[in-house]
Amino acid sequence: MYLLGTDIGTQGTKTVMVNEKGEFITDAFQEYEVITPRPSWAEQWPDVWLEAVVKTISECVEKSKVDPRDIAGLAISGLYGGSGIPVDEEIKPLYPCLIWMDRRAREETQWVKDHVPQEKIFGITGNYVDSYYGFTKMMWIRNNEPEVWKKIYQFVTPKDYVVYHLTDVLATDYSSAGNIGGVFDIRKRTWSEEMCEILGIPKRMLPDKILKSSDIVGKLNAKFARETGLQEGTPVVSGGIDAPVAQLSAGVLSEGEHVAMAGTSMCWGTVHGGQYLTPLLVSFPYVVYDDKLIYTFGGSATSGGLARWFRDQFGKYEKEVEKNTGISAYTLLELQTQDIPPGSEGVVVLPYFMGERSPIWDPDARGTIFGLSLYHSRAHVYRAMLEAAAYSLRHNMEEGIKAGLKLDPECWIVGGVARSSFWVQIFADITGFDMKRLSKDVEAPFGDAFLAGLGTGVIDKPERIKEWVDFRPTIKVNQDNHHIYDQYYSIYRELYENTKATMKKLADI
Repeated sequence: MYLLGTDIGTQGTKTVMVNEKGEFITDAFQEYEVITPRPSWAEQWPDVWLEAVVKTISECVEKSKVDPRDIAGLAISGLYGGSGIPVDEEIKPLYPCLIWMDRRAREETQWVKDHVPQEKIFGITGNYVDSYYGFTKMMWIRNNEPEVWKKIYQFVTPKDYVVYHLTDVLATDYSSAGNIGGVFDIRKRTWSEEMCEILGIPKRMLPDKILKSSDIVGKLNAKFARETGLQEGTPVVSGGIDAPVAQLSAGVLSEGEHVAMAGTSMCWGTVHGGQYLTPLLVSFPYVVYDDKLIYTFGGSATSGGLARWFRDQFGKYEKEVEKNTGISAYTLLELQTQDIPPGSEGVVVLPYFMGERSPIWDPDARGTIFGLSLYHSRAHVYRAMLEAAAYSLRHNMEEGIKAGLKLDPECWIVGGVARSSFWVQIFADITGFDMKRLSKDVEAPFGDAFLAGLGTGVIDKPERIKEWVDFRPTIKVNQDNHHIYDQYYSIYRELYENTKATMKKLADI
């Protein structure tokens, strides 16, 4: 039997097909853009996700030459959809989805800080407040788009919108519900009527049905069976938020195991029984053992997004060479940095190009390039950006350790960034943790395929994920580099503390 896993990412959707042993068969990818109409705004209309899911699934089915009757099921994960898509009773979008990256809900965040004690919201939800969270974005729509608000039937996450179209069933999963924050009771695993009332978000606007990530939502309908090439009636499994599904793809089931999912953004986290909650990090139910395990993570807004921005803005030559030779523009840029020593000879970047999530929770934070001189080149800045993503990971790790999280000496790294051995070495050297990579760069879609297997009974228990996973050689910390980076990391931390007030003034202007 074969299994499909699809992950709807911020800048692209990927589908993989594996067999029941987790052996890779084929994959497909489609890229798209985020709409950024104003600074710190980030939104998407959902049909781009639906089109990408259909296209990548159909491409996998076609390339694999597998009989659709032998495909046991499909699971879908997705980016954290922030507000979700506000839809009417016919499930038609009324307004773009304000995705995780969007930071416009500054006033709503401040209102919560002023009117809801931290111990109240944290005590119920296991989280605090920031414009990252979906509930503040819902409040923004209420306060700024009243005509839209009047028509809203429900807020639907990106992957649940797609699942609805495939199955005609509207539902969500525990990880997606918990990541909305604010209105989800992390201990009771359901919506908090008290917090809905306090925040002015009607409970009726939230999904009625909350499922485990391995539950079957419904069966594939005739329309999308034709469009994907799958058999009508193929089970569609709920899936979850991409970060914990990527964590599952690395085989994480136990406390101490931790993973950095480094794609457009960075989500680093681990699992525990619920005893290590902290308002500085994000917590919600894990995608297996949903009723017992909590996934706690730190999320930086940019990681691979920094490299992509630099490539698009300053890498025109490298993009042309890639077009003509097939050699990645990222590889070409890296080659120019490899003789530059750790610390980029005094250039330090703050990676806050879309504000920042944990642990500083500052929507007004801004990207900063510090220490430039006439000696420095474009390559110095590119390397400093790679280092900035790793400094951000270290900052989140340190906050997790302060909260009591137990961390093994090896950190697993998945996502697009993990394709670069050079960049992963920087992550190891800056954080002080050895880095393990999967043998294939399948990340969240691989975890989705496993969830599809669990949901359809092809796989009997979550522990089987350990049999699916194998790794490349571990990238070890270079201790000499680590000692150098300790000094630069100290400057990195000081730089934000010494400029955050100025950043806020700039944002206010």
